[in-house]
Amino acid sequence: MYARGITVHEIHGHLEEIYGIDVSPDLISTVTDAVLEAVTEWQGRPLDACYPLVFFDAIMVKIRDEGFVGNKAVYIALGILPDGTEEILGIWIEQTEGAKFWMRVMNELRNRGVADILIAVVDGLRGFPEAINAVFPWTVVQTYIVRLICNSMGFASWKDRKAIAGALRSAYRAENAEAGLAALEAFEAGPWGRKHPAIMQT
Repeated sequence: MYARGITVHEIHGHLEEIYGIDVSPDLISTVTDAVLEAVTEWQGRPLDACYPLVFFDAIMVKIRDEGFVGNKAVYIALGILPDGTEEILGIWIEQTEGAKFWMRVMNELRNRGVADILIAVVDGLRGFPEAINAVFPWTVVQTYIVRLICNSMGFASWKDRKAIAGALRSAYRAENAEAGLAALEAFEAGPWGRKHPAIMQT
């Protein structure tokens, strides 16, 4: 509750109202301080040297900061280990998303022990791939499929978008790269590809 921006006194009232427990604000403060120490330790923990796949993304949440509640972006790096295990590499809170911020994140990951990321999956933020490759030069940067589809739809009229998305489905659901390329070539040769050639370039 404290992490969601609820004050110590509001937590006290909530515990009393819901659970009938009378806990002093001092105890609540002591508990949250102990948790914050553990969070700080977790944020700085050493990481593995190599991650085959890392997803970088953000979600907007309401956060109380200095008595005011406002929207802030919570950024997450989700690493996938060779055995398929998922691991949150870090969580950062910033006002806005930008290449400078992501460059700072990449440097932090390197300083915590990451030597290489094989594939980084990102949204379409300008400068993001360059920020990743400045720190991890051999990383292949891939855009989220959803972002690619949204970018492609920007070239089509509203009435055509549903049909075009259906036509592209065979490409982005293909079982391998060869099948995906064949589906894209079929799309390009078909009516939608001829009507909207910029979609194929995207």
